[in-house]
Amino acid sequence: MATVAQWIEGARIRTFPNAIAPVLAGTGAAAGIDGFDPVTAVLALLVSMLLIIGVNFANDYSDGIRGTDDDRVGPFRLVGSGSARPSAVRAAAWTCFGLAAVAGLGVVILSGHWWLLAVGALCIAGAWYYTGGKRPYGYAGLGELAVFVFFGLVAVLGTMYVQADTISGSGIGAAVGIGSLSSAVLVANNLRDIPSDRVTGKRTLAVLLGDRDTRTLYVALTLVPFLITVLIGLRNSWALLGFLALPLLIVPLRAVAGGSQGRALIPALRDTGFAMLAWAILTGVAVAIG
Repeated sequence: MATVAQWIEGARIRTFPNAIAPVLAGTGAAAGIDGFDPVTAVLALLVSMLLIIGVNFANDYSDGIRGTDDDRVGPFRLVGSGSARPSAVRAAAWTCFGLAAVAGLGVVILSGHWWLLAVGALCIAGAWYYTGGKRPYGYAGLGELAVFVFFGLVAVLGTMYVQADTISGSGIGAAVGIGSLSSAVLVANNLRDIPSDRVTGKRTLAVLLGDRDTRTLYVALTLVPFLITVLIGLRNSWALLGFLALPLLIVPLRAVAGGSQGRALIPALRDTGFAMLAWAILTGVAVAIG
């Protein structure tokens, strides 16, 4: 039986910036047009956190039962290591999805936009079928696109919309920036796993592109937010604070562009996540006060 510490590790705390950053950016964008609602913002953060924990457990379960995690370089896996029963990990995933649905219902009630229930259901389906089901889209090279959509566009703009009842150009820019960095985290993860994924038949985008082009994609994605910083900065000079997050990407960019392999790429995931969180805070504050 897995220990509490192993369950916490299985939740993959290092991925939490992917859930926190979009809510911070979306809330900042809402505050910039006098739409900040603290209760709704907290509920949106709860939804995002529960979804990412749920998808991490769902991936652990689905990859584990397929044998994809039997020889994996990355973080600890509950099912792949044999520390937890697959049924228990699956139950943990759906418990998180259920709690996210309850928190999401609260967001819907407060905002009055009942059609968002369909968006919530789509988010849960996207979380499960990333590696779950008979034809997981994460095994077909669509994982990065899904992360861009769900943890970028949907999370940032959804957070803004339920508070401010509208979206702005700054909000769209923040959504693109967060989506790009969030996708970059997954690109670094899948770059590390190319050898094992090829063996197990997991056709991630990194496997399809190959090592060199995957590294190029990572660099491109990490630069997108700073292009957004320049564009927003043309109308709001406070947005240029976003460049303060750039130094956090120096080490991961060196690792990826320099050809690091295997475990040497693990810090790149963490550092990219921290850079995304910093960019979200700086950009969120900038659009809020600008």
